[in-house]
Amino acid sequence: MEGYRAPGAWGATTRRQRATATPVLLYHGVHDDPEGPAERGHFHPVTSVRRDDFARQLDAISEAGYRTRRLDEVDGPAADKRIVLTFDDGDVSNVEVVLPMLVERGMVAEFFVVSDLIGTVGRVGPGDGAVLSAAGMGVQSHTRTHRPLTVLTPDELRDELVTSRQVLQQWAGSRVTAVSFPEGRGRQREHLAALRTGYTHVLGSLPGPNRRWEQGACLERIAITRQTSTEQFRALVTWSGVGPLRARLRYHTFEGVKRVLGKTA
Repeated sequence: MEGYRAPGAWGATTRRQRATATPVLLYHGVHDDPEGPAERGHFHPVTSVRRDDFARQLDAISEAGYRTRRLDEVDGPAADKRIVLTFDDGDVSNVEVVLPMLVERGMVAEFFVVSDLIGTVGRVGPGDGAVLSAAGMGVQSHTRTHRPLTVLTPDELRDELVTSRQVLQQWAGSRVTAVSFPEGRGRQREHLAALRTGYTHVLGSLPGPNRRWEQGACLERIAITRQTSTEQFRALVTWSGVGPLRARLRYHTFEGVKRVLGKTA
């Protein structure tokens, strides 16, 4: 989200704030086979995590003493080591692969779905929203069409936010309180529009540990990819070592390239 964190500015953090950091992990799909049929999900060479790697990551979270939380459960002082798992795009592997692995471990996650893609090839289906909600998972918005919000007119922006929320609440039978911006692209206009249309949590893609959890601010997220080793995963979750520096560098390099190509508003 181009480093945007309003409404509050984050200055120097205290030792207590560092100790109560809340990592928010960003996943997409979980796929083993690059040649798998489209009906089994949309494989991506970077964002598609292998099933065994994902299992090891979930177990590493538990071994480190973290407990998964829903976004609405994080507001307020931390009573334990908490972590939020998020999945963007609504890939069918989220229900067929991810959900059973979470339930088996007593974990929860937030699933950000593109409402117009429900029922299309490789995406979650008409009945999957109720399945996720019944399992204690969160269903949230990844907008209506997945268009970059920064290039939309005010009316188009409102439609992406409002329509997706309405559709997803009916689809899942639960409240939708959060939105993650497609490609992490959004600044003050998009952020404030989300808050004004009823969202209480806004998520971008700037890597970071969320050392200070502020209502309405843009949350940082740590992207987990197919190339993330277990050792790298632990370093990212604890935001220690050189891994976080590399993650920030990659992010800002990518954002710079997008600006040069004219893909950022």
